[in-house]
Amino acid sequence: MELKKGTNRFYMLDGDKEIGEVTFTEDPPTVLSINHTFVDSNYRGKGIAQQLIQAVVALAMNNQKRIKPVCSYAQALFKRNKDYAAIEYHE
Repeated sequence: MELKKGTNRFYMLDGDKEIGEVTFTEDPPTVLSINHTFVDSNYRGKGIAQQLIQAVVALAMNNQKRIKPVCSYAQALFKRNKDYAAIEYHE
């Protein structure tokens, strides 16, 4: 499986098949909002969604941005993972 970056999204490929994605919007100047996370039902339970979210977290950290978890999966992951507290955006 291969992680790729597109315009305002990261996606995971298994060969030529796209099996998951996370989309985000840039809310200048300092916030990335995670809007949608999806993993093909045949690939769920393998940590792919978490890898996709982690890619957005790394992008935010490398660019001194914060993250606003909007989609339900991102919200749940941010609640479970206290390491994300420092990068989470609060209005």
